[in-house]
Amino acid sequence: MCLDLLRGFEVSCAGTRIPLPAGAQHLLAFLALQGVGGAQRITVAEQLWPDCTSWRAAANLRSALCRSRLLGGTTAIDSVGQRLRLAPAVRVDLHTAGAAAQQIFAGLDPLPASCAALVDALSGELLPGWTEDWLLLERERWDQTRLHALEALAHQLHRAEQYLAALETALTAVSIDPIRETAHRIVIEVHLAEGNLASALRCYQQYRGLLQRELNVAPSPRMTSLVKDLMRT
Repeated sequence: MCLDLLRGFEVSCAGTRIPLPAGAQHLLAFLALQGVGGAQRITVAEQLWPDCTSWRAAANLRSALCRSRLLGGTTAIDSVGQRLRLAPAVRVDLHTAGAAAQQIFAGLDPLPASCAALVDALSGELLPGWTEDWLLLERERWDQTRLHALEALAHQLHRAEQYLAALETALTAVSIDPIRETAHRIVIEVHLAEGNLASALRCYQQYRGLLQRELNVAPSPRMTSLVKDLMRT
């Protein structure tokens, strides 16, 4: 049983996609974000149906449970007393990507021959298009985790002189948050390490222009120091 939350919701069993109504989708996604401990039934009902009466929310939860507890012959949701949790047999792509991020933070030694699959996993947005309030904090948490992981990986690749992979990784982080300075600095550092001085200066000027247009601020002194000698020539 596989539950995909990155780039969109999908649940499948043995490679076959299982269609589910919105309530069942939200229930599975919510429990996947709660970790191994799950959550109390009343909490789940209140979070998923905040605009309903307690009676109506409880009824909606019972309906969603009927649709999602057993999928493709596999138990997807465990119920222990008043607690619900995602069954351990369900593989969640977000959890797999999060574990990969933790490995990066610990330092990959040795670095894999190709980091493309790793970068691809970290580039996935959590449930794009969903606007539920209970998802906002989790989405922000995931975005910060994947940004820091991509930047850490780019630094490791830079130190290993795998410059193309470092650039691709840093640019993936830039695409997630174009305003964030850290990834832009890595891009400039890689260009400088390769001797591509004009490319480094161009990247700095483009980022400076973006900040000026969007926020009316300048890059940090730390970033400017990377190219200050180039601007004097």
